[in-house]
Amino acid sequence: MPADLSELQNELNPEQFKAVTQINGAFLIIAGAGSGKTRVITFRIAHMLNSGVPQSAILALTFTNKAAREMEERIKELTGKKLPLLTVSTFHAFGVRILRQDISKLGYRENFSIYDETDRNALIKETGRELRYSPEAMDIYKIGILISDIKTGRKRWNSENEMYKQLYEGYQEGLKLYNAVDFDDLITLPIKLFREHPDVLQSYKNRYKYIMVDEFQDTSHQQYEFMKLLAENNVAVVGDDDQSIYSWRGADYENIINFEKDFKDVQEIRLEQNYRSTGTILAAANGVIKHNTNRKDKELWSGNGEGKPIEIYMPENEATEADFIIETIQSICVTDKRKYDDFCVLMRANTQSRAIEEAFLSQNIPYTMSGGTSFFQRKEIKDIISYLRVISNHDDDVNLLRIINTPRRGIGRATIEKLNEIAKNLGCSLWDAINALLDVGDDEADLFMEGQAGSAPSKYDDFSDESFSEGTKQSLKAFVELIEGNKSMLGGHGLAKKVRKMVEDIRYFDYLIAENPKSEKAARFKYLNIESLIGSIERWENNPESGEPTLYNYLNRITLLSRDDMDDEEDQGKVNLMTIHASKGLEFPVVFIAGTEEGLIPHGRAVDEGGEAAVEEERRLFYVAITRARDKLLISSCKNRRHMQSTVECQPSRFLDEIPPNLVEYHEREKEVDADTALAFLQQMKKKFQAPIVPGF
Repeated sequence: MPADLSELQNELNPEQFKAVTQINGAFLIIAGAGSGKTRVITFRIAHMLNSGVPQSAILALTFTNKAAREMEERIKELTGKKLPLLTVSTFHAFGVRILRQDISKLGYRENFSIYDETDRNALIKETGRELRYSPEAMDIYKIGILISDIKTGRKRWNSENEMYKQLYEGYQEGLKLYNAVDFDDLITLPIKLFREHPDVLQSYKNRYKYIMVDEFQDTSHQQYEFMKLLAENNVAVVGDDDQSIYSWRGADYENIINFEKDFKDVQEIRLEQNYRSTGTILAAANGVIKHNTNRKDKELWSGNGEGKPIEIYMPENEATEADFIIETIQSICVTDKRKYDDFCVLMRANTQSRAIEEAFLSQNIPYTMSGGTSFFQRKEIKDIISYLRVISNHDDDVNLLRIINTPRRGIGRATIEKLNEIAKNLGCSLWDAINALLDVGDDEADLFMEGQAGSAPSKYDDFSDESFSEGTKQSLKAFVELIEGNKSMLGGHGLAKKVRKMVEDIRYFDYLIAENPKSEKAARFKYLNIESLIGSIERWENNPESGEPTLYNYLNRITLLSRDDMDDEEDQGKVNLMTIHASKGLEFPVVFIAGTEEGLIPHGRAVDEGGEAAVEEERRLFYVAITRARDKLLISSCKNRRHMQSTVECQPSRFLDEIPPNLVEYHEREKEVDADTALAFLQQMKKKFQAPIVPGF
């Protein structure tokens, strides 16, 4: 970090300098694509610290763990300090921090669990089953969206959705019963806490005197309320209304307008100099986005030169589109000496990836596909891992609740509620509560009920025969015996074999068949995932570098395997394939936008449901796609595309006509490179991948 303002002025352009050095008051920083937004935020926080603002008084909020981590690391590099009291966090992680401290004020226990989408869907399904909803009414995906919309205030109950009100209430009761919160609760519950307990809110306001919000255009109404409750007037929000592409998950770019209304004397600073792309790419982006009406007027410009024209190719179908992409990648690799990870192929929808992936595989081109469900987040994998966690730690209430009735063993919600009450009364874990119940004989239970046993007989009220049927007790006993019977997993060898035996003992495949009555194929696919898990355990325990192959060590290892923490090195040397939504915040030297057709972008369903507002968001999405490219942009639009079992004729996207024609060159297929150039490329690739020869081996 430069020592004084004059040195800082040399590091930043005039608008960046203003955004970094003015720290008191309310600021709206409109940061266009590639305008050095992260640099401004990190320099601003470093400048605050150098100006005497205590690190504990600063709160910086963003949207992804990766962005928060990178921001924090860059601030530490700039200041040369460890900064243990600085808070750089995602909205949801900050919500977790608040709830960990004070959720008991809302009637939860402190060791609450956080349900991901898989857990949420399982609870929706369970609740619907208990309420006897018909299978036809149980569209889990749509119900999940409705629950989220109701909870966050995006929708209200009406005649169309009223039939799910009881299910919503049962779902909420289930969360409370399992001492769990879902993703939306990480924002809505802190707001509830702040409103119902002003003293808690005041303690946070007293601490955080300076607040910054990154990607402000992506904030939902709830996140805006969360921020507004915390902030006084030293608040800076950074964003770009032209990159607001998440309305489907609650983002409201009009929060920019709300901010100007709700805070006093807001100063606006516009960052329009782009450091990423060529002039041609930016002119194309500007030409497209100016067709939107609800936006802050801005014009990105670049000092990087004009660069190459944008190339548009009209392939016959998705197969020739994939061939075009591969041929172009291979040609550019040779002529421009590019690496595979310099390329990115963007799609509007995941369904477009099949033809492209098949082509990559057929030509042995390595690629990485962003998005999708992590292996360890699949429900069937989480179920088996939960069994292993309870075997290794009986007091893990979160995982015990997940498996106590999976597969079904007649332990319903009412039983769990009573066990929770016993655990609360005895001050113990659910496992201990179950064992306490099973250890109490009928005679002892009568004594407890009559107040003749122990100093606090009221603790044992729930042990009465009326509370737990003999069948329930037998089911609980069988569950305990199952967990205890697998103790041998904790030591010795053969962990994979023991896990496979346990999966067979609980008859998990029968459970999958029952859960997927319409598709035995889906059940078999899920069971194959479990086989893959067991295979990975076997490989791990047979690897001499794994250390002692105990269950504890295995669970510790997979706990650390999160996508955010994985080393990026494994994706080096691979073409990047991703949806446009997933590409937000990234940049690549060469970008392909595939499937630029009416019905794909703008997406037909979005336009049908959302009208002109949806067209404007789709245009912002196309603008984001264009501005991912640094040096070269190629766009393809198929003449025909397979849809379901038929082939349909396609029309080029309306957005292509919005790119100024002087920037565009219609593409012919790449000419074959001469033999000498091809040979040089082949030798270069051979040298790169050839393993060194070690003497003596």
